[in-house]
Amino acid sequence: MQDVIHSFTPGTEPFAPTQETPLLPALSALSAVDQQRFLDFGWGPEVAPRFATMIAGINAQMRQQPQAIAAEWEGETITYGALDRAANRLAHVLAAQGVTRGDAVCLYLRRSIPMLVGIVAIMRLGAAYVPQHVGVAPEEGMRHIAKVTKAKVILTLREMMDQVPVEDQALFAIEDVMADETLPETPVSGDHYIARPQDRAIILFTSGTTGVPNGVQVSHGNLANILLTAPGDLGMRPGLKVGQVLSIAFDMAAWETLGALSNGATLVIRGKSIQETAEKVDILIGTPSILTSLDASKCQQVQVAAVAGEPCPRPLADSWSQFCTFYNSCGPTETTIINTAEPHFAEKPVLSIGRPTPNNTVYVLDEDLRPLPIGQKGEMWAGGDCVTLGYLGNEDLTADRYRPDPFRPGHMMFRTRDLGRWTETGELEHFGRVDDLVKIRGFRVELDGVTAALETSECCQQAVTLKFDNRNLVSFLSPASACPKRALSSVEARLPYYCKPSLVLTLDDLPKTPRGKLDKRLLLKMAAEAIETQALELN
Repeated sequence: MQDVIHSFTPGTEPFAPTQETPLLPALSALSAVDQQRFLDFGWGPEVAPRFATMIAGINAQMRQQPQAIAAEWEGETITYGALDRAANRLAHVLAAQGVTRGDAVCLYLRRSIPMLVGIVAIMRLGAAYVPQHVGVAPEEGMRHIAKVTKAKVILTLREMMDQVPVEDQALFAIEDVMADETLPETPVSGDHYIARPQDRAIILFTSGTTGVPNGVQVSHGNLANILLTAPGDLGMRPGLKVGQVLSIAFDMAAWETLGALSNGATLVIRGKSIQETAEKVDILIGTPSILTSLDASKCQQVQVAAVAGEPCPRPLADSWSQFCTFYNSCGPTETTIINTAEPHFAEKPVLSIGRPTPNNTVYVLDEDLRPLPIGQKGEMWAGGDCVTLGYLGNEDLTADRYRPDPFRPGHMMFRTRDLGRWTETGELEHFGRVDDLVKIRGFRVELDGVTAALETSECCQQAVTLKFDNRNLVSFLSPASACPKRALSSVEARLPYYCKPSLVLTLDDLPKTPRGKLDKRLLLKMAAEAIETQALELN
């Protein structure tokens, strides 16, 4: 049975306020002007997704263009028609194991064409797929995930069978099923296999760096709302190529895979080189750290690029926006990939994270969940059809982070723990995580503000600032040729003295986690080693 943590239903009719809408009592603390701007800025447009579920969108593409290439990987290709037939074979095998709507199926493998067969087959039964990257995910983590999701089946690749921990689950290599010509290629029939908008499509687990991984339950309606409307679809359509460069366990990988397949594009799955993939696709999605590592001069054919997952350096956004439509977006896994987006242009006064996407809302609130005047910094709460179904089996955490929406009765909102403020034109500036508002020598310091000041130095392409202890900040710059003194002068010119980092190190590339984000743990370890070395030299 499906674990539903709270009872609200995403996908209900979006509320789009107008000038005639009565102002809500919850806004009474704001001026009349800010009350109206709270509504005008905070509500995305009302737009119906092209399909109610992701599998309906994928099925439509298979019917309409069976001969088109659905995906390519290291010289291999698969058409939409072949993907259709292979997924049906696998769906029959899963159904024979008792998989039905509401169940979860673990997908433990790596980027590949069989990965797509697994995704489509699982969704065809109304079940949710649970992706983990074998070779990256720890064995104990995979064992835990299979247990808490109550998965009956684990799907993997033939070469990885001995790397997948199995207890009570059935284990299948997807390629073996694809090659079995005795299996039916017709769809599995039955109403109990038909996914509904409120059904789970994916269960995505956090990285687990702060404890036991938590599973975020993402519905078909959540996904359709961002991937089957603009701008979240990024203009994906038949004839265009979409890069698949991210870890399959990362929520943004669903942006690549499900976005491409449901909109009829060709998914280009990377091998070892992200650069090679980036040089031959029309649409590229990644973290800022991934795009920073690329040679942009060789990616000029890219038409649309989008980043999310961590703060974007202004130089990166300005550079890429010169030759493609560039989106700096934001949204935690719990609000379905992204819930804000807007094209960036180099002449913009600020690098924003955009505006609420269709059928979604964003509120900037104080600690007591009261709306803040336009232009004041506060914590961003996200509402609307992006809000997911809560954490699997963790009611306390769900109750803490998901709350009833006081501005849209009958709906829920999610605490993003991101700091932001509205610009006068109705876009959101992002100021990092609540956790990145730290105290140094008794003063409050925004780490992202220090990083942004460093990145204004012409020698610096990317920076990151971390709290080392209660008295010291440490910063890292890329590339290695960046000048720490020039970068520090940018901080001194813009921020109070206590914001100046005590240590600045330069690197060719800032290290990344398997999910493509900055590896802050490793950076702090490097800082500690550098400080220890300096202390020895001084002695």
